[in-house]
Amino acid sequence: LPGVVVGHRACRQKVAVMAAAGTFGHISMPNQTLYINNINDKLGKDVLRRELYVLCSQFGSILDVVALKTTKMRGQAFVVFQQLTSASMALQKLNGFEFYGKPLRTAYCKSKSDAVAKEDGSFVPKHKRKKPDGGKEGVPSYKQPPAKKPAADKEKEKEKEQDKEKEQAAEGDTAMEAEKPEESLAEEQPPNSILFLERLPAEVNAVMLKTLFKQFPGLKEVRMVPGKPGIAFVEFEAEAQAAVAKDTLQGFKLTPTNEMRITFAKKE
Repeated sequence: LPGVVVGHRACRQKVAVMAAAGTFGHISMPNQTLYINNINDKLGKDVLRRELYVLCSQFGSILDVVALKTTKMRGQAFVVFQQLTSASMALQKLNGFEFYGKPLRTAYCKSKSDAVAKEDGSFVPKHKRKKPDGGKEGVPSYKQPPAKKPAADKEKEKEKEQDKEKEQAAEGDTAMEAEKPEESLAEEQPPNSILFLERLPAEVNAVMLKTLFKQFPGLKEVRMVPGKPGIAFVEFEAEAQAAVAKDTLQGFKLTPTNEMRITFAKKE
């Protein structure tokens, strides 16, 4: 089946829907942070962050997803990738991608995000940054030397940093528990057109899974199992199409701590 083989290779290389060609505004310099707008503003902030994480993770590791439900930021979001190549791929593939009934528009962010600055060691808290008119011309605000503060303020900041470190340590312990391998609920079955998904996080729903799987041709249906969180079925028109999706998304992380397991469903 030459057509199936070619399609399989293409999906494994691109792992994305071919988005409609188009331009957005003026071209900014490449940036690890992607600006996305024309988003359906009916989505709640938490749902939007989760779904953008799921959608964008296929292009590479994500440092942060920023989505604010303010009037000024309605219908917009920022996705911060760990690698510039990942952001560039997402920029191309997601421009025009239909997301909750609206085509997304993508562009590079015009400035470095805090998440990236923290990664490369150039981060300076906002309250320590000088205003543009008070610093050197042409130097970004996050690179301005921090202003001196009274000893009392420094002590308070130190206490806040210590509290934050304790919280992060506690979150790390929780994540390690979540990452412990789970026993599979199903044995490997002969290839067929229906996939069985396991280890799904509780917040994942059918719409989110459909967004992830509709990039593969032949998707027919996504079925959650009432009363049984963590599992779902995804049906394709043909066995070969299901196999492509299975091989491509095997081990895909829907959240930083949930690695999806995919097998062929058991035939009745």
